[in-house]
Amino acid sequence: MSDKIRAFILIIGNEVLSGRTHDANLAFLANALNEIGIQVGEARVIPDDEKIIIDTVNYARAAFDYVFTTGGIGPTHDDITAACIAKAFKRPLIRNEEAVAILKTHYPSTDLNEARLRMANTPSEAILIENPISKAPGFQVENVFVLAGVPRIAQAMFENLKPRLKGAAPVISKTISTNLGEGLIAGPLGEIQNKFPDVEIGSYPYFGDGKTGVSLVARALCEDDVDLCLEEIKVMIESLGGKTIFSV
Repeated sequence: MSDKIRAFILIIGNEVLSGRTHDANLAFLANALNEIGIQVGEARVIPDDEKIIIDTVNYARAAFDYVFTTGGIGPTHDDITAACIAKAFKRPLIRNEEAVAILKTHYPSTDLNEARLRMANTPSEAILIENPISKAPGFQVENVFVLAGVPRIAQAMFENLKPRLKGAAPVISKTISTNLGEGLIAGPLGEIQNKFPDVEIGSYPYFGDGKTGVSLVARALCEDDVDLCLEEIKVMIESLGGKTIFSV
């Protein structure tokens, strides 16, 4: 696939790594980005560790067109993402007056304590990302977009930053499933992959409800390529005595 615009997703939080919080942001962001022609090339889940966050952000912002982080911008002591982004870009961490003004519209003055004001800290010259749910904004520094960890807030923030993104052609993805096992189709499937170098073919076995089989996903920038590839896969399955269970 040529002319890709690629993104890196960074999930930050000890609570995700411990298993206590089930991440929903990766799936949402990957789907939402693909819809506007931005392909996720890599994703990582990392702890609330300053050095790891800084090193990962610096790697990702140099290697990818866009970087999206989620988590670590709340009011507690372990919310260190903003400070780490500032250090990654070698910028001072400031009390962003625009963000303070936004928080003042949401909290009574008696409730806007120092902990909540920490949510107004950003690297200098950061561009805010609106949060229509709990008001505490995310922010953008160059090609890095810093979002909340709470999924519904992260999703709302993404909708507000989406007009800033430049996408390419979205990837077309279609699936065909069969009752044959991976071991039986692996050889001929590899030959089909060689014949369609612009199509990514993924093989995903499934088990459940007394049924076993494989879902084969073809992905490419050109829908005609995907359709031709799936047609060859269908013919291959039928030649091996298999059934095509569904195609979408």
